[in-house]
Amino acid sequence: MQATFPSLGTENQSPYQVESRREIIALLRGFKEKNQLISMYINNGSEAFITSILDVDDTNNTVIIDSAPNNEANQRIVEASQVFFDGLLDRISIQFSSSRLQRTTFERRPALQMPIPATLIRLQRRENYRINTPVSHPIKCLIPIEIESIAQTARFSLVDISCGGIALLDDHRLLNITVGSRYADCQINLPGIDAIESLLEIRNSQDLTLLNGRTTRRIGCEFVNLSSRTLANVQRYIMNLERERNAKITGIS
Repeated sequence: MQATFPSLGTENQSPYQVESRREIIALLRGFKEKNQLISMYINNGSEAFITSILDVDDTNNTVIIDSAPNNEANQRIVEASQVFFDGLLDRISIQFSSSRLQRTTFERRPALQMPIPATLIRLQRRENYRINTPVSHPIKCLIPIEIESIAQTARFSLVDISCGGIALLDDHRLLNITVGSRYADCQINLPGIDAIESLLEIRNSQDLTLLNGRTTRRIGCEFVNLSSRTLANVQRYIMNLERERNAKITGIS
């Protein structure tokens, strides 16, 4: 399935548009300081890469981002008529774009450079408060599937979780990514919380190239008919995870 840039042309974004230069710089620096990864899309979303912000230079009006894993990909990026970016910062989706990326170097490494965007979109969907799951200790989602008519259970690493659903990585392209496809009896083992079970419905997918050159597929799944008990457990895990992260930031733990 070809991915499209999230939310592009699908909703009225004007209430979410940020035009304050100071605020834009603060948000971009937030990605750098918190080491948050960003998805980078070209060719209307037909190609996607994972990158990160390396530096934000207010004086020279530049943003430096990590380059793609090979020269051919970087050339396609700098030649693209528009490059879109989408990342999650403090549970809020931040989206921006640029039509002027250039090759550069940063700390003696290849990088890409663009002007600080004049505007960006900040989307906070309060009804589905989502949070990135730990990278160092990935949360696993167990999904029953059939491979060559043999029933088995596959394990997938979670990217983020909300009360509405999850995003996971399908490295081996095992799942049917047709929107609306459903997988029953899925199990997620949340640390400190009882294992939760749910019917998952496929909502979107993106093929990504990571910074180390490895390719993977990110799949967005929606929880279907969660019980009130299961929903409460998901909420409790999200609150616990946020409390732990806030404690680390403030130096309490």
